[in-house]
Amino acid sequence: QAQLEESGGGSVQVGGSLRLSCAASGITFTDYHLGWFRQAPGKSREFLGAVSTGDTSLYYSDSVKGRFDFARDNAKNMAYLQMNSLRPDDTGVYTCAATSDDNWIYVGYWGQGTQVTVSS
Repeated sequence: QAQLEESGGGSVQVGGSLRLSCAASGITFTDYHLGWFRQAPGKSREFLGAVSTGDTSLYYSDSVKGRFDFARDNAKNMAYLQMNSLRPDDTGVYTCAATSDDNWIYVGYWGQGTQVTVSS
């Protein structure tokens, strides 16, 4: 059974950093692009970016460019989201996802999400 499980969320002050992890099981990890989504309170889910099967980082949200980094470790079946210079508007539920679709139109698997709260 395929599963993605996030960890590393929590509360942090403005300007701080967090690293989220996504542990994958039940899939051939190297066949999938791994991405991260965020849903802020009262807003729709936003696609932040992804790391491809070829280990290339793709940034889809201008709001995180220069602050967030996407990575993967194929040996451990793990994906990571390093978040730096956090701001209050980064608050939300962060969810990892996996797809074999290069354009991210179809998402094959979703995690349950982890809460990140940034306070001043």
